[in-house]
Amino acid sequence: MKPATAPNRSALGDFLRSRRQRLSPGAVGLSGGRRRRTPGLRREEVAELAGIGVDWYIRLEQGRSVNPSVTTIDALARALRLSKVEHAHLRALTRSGDRRAFVRETVPEAIRRLVESLKQPAYVTGRRWDILAWNKAAAEVFAFDRLAEEDRNTLICVLTKPASRRVFGAAWADEAKRMVAQFRATHDLWAKDPAFLDLLRRLREGCPEFAGWWSAHDVRAAAAGRKRLWHPKKGVLAFEHTSFQANDDPALKLVVYTAV
Repeated sequence: MKPATAPNRSALGDFLRSRRQRLSPGAVGLSGGRRRRTPGLRREEVAELAGIGVDWYIRLEQGRSVNPSVTTIDALARALRLSKVEHAHLRALTRSGDRRAFVRETVPEAIRRLVESLKQPAYVTGRRWDILAWNKAAAEVFAFDRLAEEDRNTLICVLTKPASRRVFGAAWADEAKRMVAQFRATHDLWAKDPAFLDLLRRLREGCPEFAGWWSAHDVRAAAAGRKRLWHPKKGVLAFEHTSFQANDDPALKLVVYTAV
């Protein structure tokens, strides 16, 4: 009988496999040796570099019920040459505990009033990146109020709507790929939840490039930055954007755009 896997265990195995396959033997000081059937390191090479048993590492990649210590996770991060963001993601994936089914968040009235009072474009998203509240300035730029409720999701908007490709112009692919890598960090903690599975289905169906980006399993942290948009009525718009977590519910994120 095939062993059961928890949602985050399956994501853990996928993540470890993707990081192992991207590493060349030379990058970690190993000889290439005979020709390899698949790219990257072998499982036994990762286990040796991390100082753990091969069978134990295989169980991790298979998503089986194994609870690695912090010391082991740190050793794997070093062996796989993980960045700080990837290392933190690996630690998050190994935390045990069941998750309740995803429920769309509710924005407290105090936060909603704050968003509506801002002159800059601002909106609030949840852990699945659903757009939960926005102000008049954001509606004028992003037309959230013209979207069907099931389409009010920043990933759906940017990746599947033709208008977004026009708004971002030549920068669309970089912006979309960045968003996918940032979303990956949250998704992997909810990998088998029906709401997240439905979102992935829509992204695969609506964005030809999505499958390739997703299979790369890149992970990035959220960060402030700049965006240059081509609005059909307002012309070229340049913004600095930054985000804030809400104390009421850390899953809620306030995003504010400031014109530059």
